Amino acid sequence: MSEDLREMLTDAAVREGDVVTGEVTAVDDHGVTVALPHGYEGHISPQELSALPGTHPSDVVSVGSTVTAQVLKVDMESGHVTLSKRRAEQASAWERMQQLLESGEPIEVEIRDVVKGGLVADVGVRAFIPASLVDRHFVENLEQFKGQTLRAKVIEVDPQKNKLILSRRAVLEEESEARAQKLFEALKPGDVIEGTVQRLTDFGAFVDVGGADGLVHISELSFTHVNHPSEVVHEGDRVKVRVLRVDPEAGRISLSIKAALPEPWETYANEFRPGDVVQGVVRRVVNFGAFVELRPGLEGLVHVSQISNEHVDKPSDVLQPGQEVTVRVLSVDPERKRISLSMRDSAQPRGGQGQGQGQGRGGRRDRRPTESRNDGASGPTLGDLFGDLFK
Repeated sequence: MSEDLREMLTDAAVREGDVVTGEVTAVDDHGVTVALPHGYEGHISPQELSALPGTHPSDVVSVGSTVTAQVLKVDMESGHVTLSKRRAEQASAWERMQQLLESGEPIEVEIRDVVKGGLVADVGVRAFIPASLVDRHFVENLEQFKGQTLRAKVIEVDPQKNKLILSRRAVLEEESEARAQKLFEALKPGDVIEGTVQRLTDFGAFVDVGGADGLVHISELSFTHVNHPSEVVHEGDRVKVRVLRVDPEAGRISLSIKAALPEPWETYANEFRPGDVVQGVVRRVVNFGAFVELRPGLEGLVHVSQISNEHVDKPSDVLQPGQEVTVRVLSVDPERKRISLSMRDSAQPRGGQGQGQGQGRGGRRDRRPTESRNDGASGPTLGDLFGDLFK
């Protein structure tokens, strides 16, 4: 080594333990070459580039970029300077992570690797995001996050054990709470909005209405009786709902799907007139009669006195929910939304199937029962002989 170089190395500010900055001049499988001040040349091996083992130099730096590293060794004979980018970053990285832990401020990290149980990032030290903290819901395929930049919060810092734990779920939950707060302030009872069905339970369906989940109780799913929400909606369905109640303190939103639909009276009531004979299904049996569904959500009442030509003490002795019957319309009251029905005379129940000339639900309605006649026969008909029985 020349005397000039030896003098430079002896008197210069490049000493072991120093942190220096230089420009990357070469990158290959063996590491990175860095041009340092005063004409020195430093080298960073792959092991000293990143906190993540097995990282290729080209994934960390590129020619022309600036890098900060710690001086590990100065060879006085060759003038070669051994550097470590990893060690230069570690001390300040742990300090910064501790500050982020205390402040709760999120950090952006690039996912460098996917390992069993979570994601790995390099923030100057190795950072780990457990699979349970990647999202608000279970994520089956973590590979989709490799190479992505995610926002996460620092939740555990332990330099002694080289342990740094991050949580993306904490950021997502905080963002969700902020959206929910705005939503609670904006929603009002009576609003009709669209949402996505998130999950089903035995008592209803939870619908995401843009930042918060509202509950559609099973009784608010349809105008017809529903045994389970899956009979009406499925997860992922887009539905229109009406807001019934908003409780910001409890964080609850009550919704209704049926209230966002046209009422059955608006859709079907004009189909029926006094004297019509139609088929329906018994939905409820009470002490004073039975409610018969004529169309989805549209029911009429058969009073106990109109169930049979014979005296009936209890409607449940004659009728059961789910039984199909033939009924005659007695009156239609649109203002009070009431339809009075009768099963007497030509509208008698028969083994769960209605008699009369109705052609089933949604079928043709006949004004009166017809009489059978053999057109090729002469003499009195059955109607002539037994006509009084039809009255």
